[in-house]
Amino acid sequence: MRRAWREVVDTARRTVAAGLVVGTSGNVSARVGDTVLVTPSGVPYDRLGPEDLCAVDLDGRRTAGSLEPTSELPMHLAVYRHTTARAVVHTHAVHATAVSTLVTELPAVHYMAAALGGPVRVAPYATYGSGELAAHMLTALDRRSACLLQNHGTIAYGDDLDQAYDRTAQLEWMCHLWLTASALPGRTPTLIPDAELLRVAQKLSGYGQRRPLSDGRQASEPDSL
Repeated sequence: MRRAWREVVDTARRTVAAGLVVGTSGNVSARVGDTVLVTPSGVPYDRLGPEDLCAVDLDGRRTAGSLEPTSELPMHLAVYRHTTARAVVHTHAVHATAVSTLVTELPAVHYMAAALGGPVRVAPYATYGSGELAAHMLTALDRRSACLLQNHGTIAYGDDLDQAYDRTAQLEWMCHLWLTASALPGRTPTLIPDAELLRVAQKLSGYGQRRPLSDGRQASEPDSL
């Protein structure tokens, strides 16, 4: 449990270092059995230590630590209840948040959209920390491993914290790409057709080094389109 907590804190610090969050915005969690380790509310990540472990069960009841969990706990718990996720990363990444204010879906401007399950949907706006936002998020995540939150940010999940973080970074990069390509007056970016995304998804499923998960299963990419 302590090792998993260190990984949660390290991932949270990565989001700050990469410019994906500012201050205490965004949050990170990991599931260990039926326990969810989650960053606390309003505490700068560089101040978190082993003694600050914050844990809840899948109903949100605190099981360890004295700090209040992130206000976005309903989103994290909804992901764990409805998917096979073992880790969740939520950010306020600037390019992704900008895109969330412009469209209802990030177009497939790059083939790596296949690694997230296809064109990335935008969950309609709802007040942060609310059950309504969590419900909108789940709809947007259907057959996807990441989505945008309108006027808010991003959320991505994975089999572990590295995968959840990598998907978050990939989404921010694609949003930056789409904004850049769309900025030229009179020009419209070309998009990857659905059939090609499916071919890419199949190809990516055998890409790279297959890595064992903590329970002995093999990680696979991407989610189905």
